[in-house]
Amino acid sequence: MVEYYFSIFTNVELIGADLSEMSDDQLSVLYQQARYCQAMTEADTDTLREIVSEDVVFTHMSGRQQTREEYFADIENGSLRYFTIGIDSPVVEVDGDLASVTYTSVLNANAYGARGTYRMDGTHWFEKQGGNWISVNNPNR
Repeated sequence: MVEYYFSIFTNVELIGADLSEMSDDQLSVLYQQARYCQAMTEADTDTLREIVSEDVVFTHMSGRQQTREEYFADIENGSLRYFTIGIDSPVVEVDGDLASVTYTSVLNANAYGARGTYRMDGTHWFEKQGGNWISVNNPNR
């Protein structure tokens, strides 16, 4: 079994997650989710490009949609600045090469000039590609 050290993610907090109850596959997906969140807080778009499929479309709270590169450009230029991200009460489901993490995201961010802490419920989808979990669009849409 692989060891997952979530403590390396200094800007990401796992809240209400019982890691001892998760399978290796579930831990692997949750680790990738935490890695994704840490990269967002560091504006590390190189890592995000490794984790996020090229065809992903991001949807903001307002309903505004952006391509992967439009979203990453906003992170790079500081229009979107994430300070910390909480992953609250994650439920990780794995079915073969498809997985989801359903949780409440607790974002401490400055989003287009609006600084605050935002709580949003959602599901993040992953697909296993070449042995790695990659963030993908909801396969049910």
